[in-house]
Amino acid sequence: MNKLHSLHQLLFSLSLIIIFLFSCDSLEDKKGRFLLKGNNKMLENDYEGAIDFYNEAIDLDPEFVDAFYNRGISNLRMAKLDQAINDFSKALEIDQANYDARYQRALTYLDNGENYKSLADADRLIANAPQNYKGYFIRGLAQEALTNYSQALTAFNNAIELDSKITDLYVNRATIYYYLEDYQMAEEDLKTAEKTNPNEANIYNLRSLIAFENSEYSTALNWVQKAIDLNSGQAYFYNNRGLYYLFHGDLEKGIEDINFSLKQNSKNLYALRNKGIYYYFKKDKALAQKYLSEVHQKAPSIKLTQKYLELTQTL
Repeated sequence: MNKLHSLHQLLFSLSLIIIFLFSCDSLEDKKGRFLLKGNNKMLENDYEGAIDFYNEAIDLDPEFVDAFYNRGISNLRMAKLDQAINDFSKALEIDQANYDARYQRALTYLDNGENYKSLADADRLIANAPQNYKGYFIRGLAQEALTNYSQALTAFNNAIELDSKITDLYVNRATIYYYLEDYQMAEEDLKTAEKTNPNEANIYNLRSLIAFENSEYSTALNWVQKAIDLNSGQAYFYNNRGLYYLFHGDLEKGIEDINFSLKQNSKNLYALRNKGIYYYFKKDKALAQKYLSEVHQKAPSIKLTQKYLELTQTL
């Protein structure tokens, strides 16, 4: 009985020690553990689970910048763009100098179609860190989205001057040259990009677009297939392949890819244009006119839209 009593006393004492240790746990330790657990969930691609832990950390400290930033990244990876922007904005309210939060917010603004807000963040990034290429990179992307191609070209030139080893910079500058129909300069940049990272799928997608402009449809299909092989998750690669199939005479393969792309992003005007072109080739005047008119109304500068809208009238 004495031994049993002593054991009970020991267990009771251990319980008191554990309770004491937890009660002495600092706020920093507690919120830090929740942050770490959230980060581990993110590594497992369990973004909902990560957000639960970041919420716990924020409940303990409503000014916890890292928790807001990481919750923003989790929301971004689930394509919850408004929530991500709110999280990055909250992180910036707490710490205006948080470069990563501003950079991610600028990118997310672009994804959300808020191009002028992205441009404003880019200007702030450049002002805060003029030797960091990222601010100029964002400025280039924003100006591209606004179809200010000369300003975009200048921004990408500035970024490359600051860091000449970033593949994305060359691919994006090549994209501007493509829009300006300077295909030779575009190819020069793509060659440089391929040397730095031959597994960058966008290199081959852009080559496919250039081949299409030159009416080399089989070549375009080969290039975009390489892009898809390297990155099968990009909806616009399938949309481009669908367009090339249409002009190659494989209409049903074309519409299959176009519809697949639209399932990922139902607002993609290029995919809607391609669907209109498909119906033109099928001689379905009503549906061709429906899709092409919608695109022309929203973005009349998109190539082929005006041409096929006029051709549709002749059906």
